[in-house]
Amino acid sequence: MTRASRIYITGASCAGVTTLGAALAAHLGIPQFDVDDYYWLPTDPPFTDKRPPQERVRLIAADMAEVEQARGRGWVLTGSFDGWGDALIEEVDLIVFVATPTPLRMERLRARERQRYGTRIDPGGDMHEIHTAFAAWAASYDTPGFSGRNRARHEEWLVAHTAPVLRLDGSRSVEELVEGVVGIPPL
Repeated sequence: MTRASRIYITGASCAGVTTLGAALAAHLGIPQFDVDDYYWLPTDPPFTDKRPPQERVRLIAADMAEVEQARGRGWVLTGSFDGWGDALIEEVDLIVFVATPTPLRMERLRARERQRYGTRIDPGGDMHEIHTAFAAWAASYDTPGFSGRNRARHEEWLVAHTAPVLRLDGSRSVEELVEGVVGIPPL
């Protein structure tokens, strides 16, 4: 793996994509950009207003270009586009797809949401409806025919790209996942 690598990591919600991206970026000494940081407008409660797709792409592209021009280094981009941000990875060196069993993803989701928002996600809390809807949406990822982001669409998307695709088991430790990426032959 070269230090100028451009790596895109994707998968279902709570598969471990962002966690792997942060660990891999730290290991390689390159920045990580997470799609969710650009997808949502800052609101309270969070995750209620989406930024327009063109603006997301513009912001992410500008940040990635700044890193490459200023430091001559690559980056790790994490998250899922589901079609709207493909232009950002036209010259990516590697796509990493993290597949994690749904029960484990849902366990992670509940723990993460509880840690971040505490009682706000409980019945009567200002984030209860958002949390409940998000959990239902995330749990449907492996359901055939689900209209939201789903495994079948991800698989179709992966096949359509020419960059190498590395598939990792998201139930493995973060250290094992990083080794799975950096242990592959140089790009």
